[in-house]
Amino acid sequence: MKEELEALLIDIESRNFDSADQVEAFRVEFIGRNGKMKDLMVQFRSVAPELKRELGPLINQVKGAVEARVAQEQSNFNNKEAANASGIDFSRPAGGVALGTHHPLQVVRREIVSIFKNMGYGVVEGPEIEDDWHVFSGLNFPPEHPARDMQDTFFVERNPDLLLRTHTSSVQVREMERRKPPMRIIMPGRVFRNEAVSARAHCMFHQIEGLYIDEDVSFADLKQNLLHFAKLFFGPKTKIRLRPSYFPFTEPSAEVDVYWGLETEVDKRITKGTGWLEILGCGMVDPHVLEANGIDSKKYSGFAYGMGIERITMLKYQISDLRLFFENDKRFLDQFSGER
Repeated sequence: MKEELEALLIDIESRNFDSADQVEAFRVEFIGRNGKMKDLMVQFRSVAPELKRELGPLINQVKGAVEARVAQEQSNFNNKEAANASGIDFSRPAGGVALGTHHPLQVVRREIVSIFKNMGYGVVEGPEIEDDWHVFSGLNFPPEHPARDMQDTFFVERNPDLLLRTHTSSVQVREMERRKPPMRIIMPGRVFRNEAVSARAHCMFHQIEGLYIDEDVSFADLKQNLLHFAKLFFGPKTKIRLRPSYFPFTEPSAEVDVYWGLETEVDKRITKGTGWLEILGCGMVDPHVLEANGIDSKKYSGFAYGMGIERITMLKYQISDLRLFFENDKRFLDQFSGER
């Protein structure tokens, strides 16, 4: 019986069909009411028990081969009939499928994350819908701070304590609550602000923030970290400068600029004639923030920084309109097909 089953498998694969009627006749021959499969099952009942384990899978294989061949040939003839009716040959190979490209924001995000990971930073993420404590109060925002105003923040109407986070600093608060120093982390993610959409602003954008807390962390450590990042991202000859600024959660605070140059008219336009471009904000973590999150500010110090991925990407690729990142225009995205 084994030889008979193996011969049937060869017969099934070698059959040729010139019409759908021949395929139907083949089906009836094997798996019709009185087909060969019925005879095989009758023979199988009388086989010695020790042989059934070997022959059972072969019978199933024969039946499966018949069903697969019938389905394939019926599909082929159906396509040919449809082609004759419509004038389209469905049996012809299809054209190539256009491949997607890497979005420029994701390209830059991966590059920035890779640089900081190689500097020893871990990557953490947090929820986009947050509460007041993690977005504002835990970061030393006073009750009257303008960032709490409805003009800047999307609050949840049914629960005014919930809002769409305005910065990924909320993840810093969660991590300070969750773990003890030392910690060296970066927090990439989407943030939301109630702003009018224009070529230079949007209600949704992406940030990467960093936080380093340990004993004896200084402003010099902060500057060295950011200089190292700038040289790896913008080039080994990159120069940076730090200008005094203000953020509720850092003291002292600074804005960081990179020297872009004044070689072309474009350079003069985008740097407003100074040669310098602002890329991020930073500062030493305010002791009040450390204490509010259960960290001893007399033992530990730290620094934090944050940058908008859209702004960095616009600088890197000389993109003039922020809205292009969110329109999914294939003509725009195809320009980055070579990026990884």
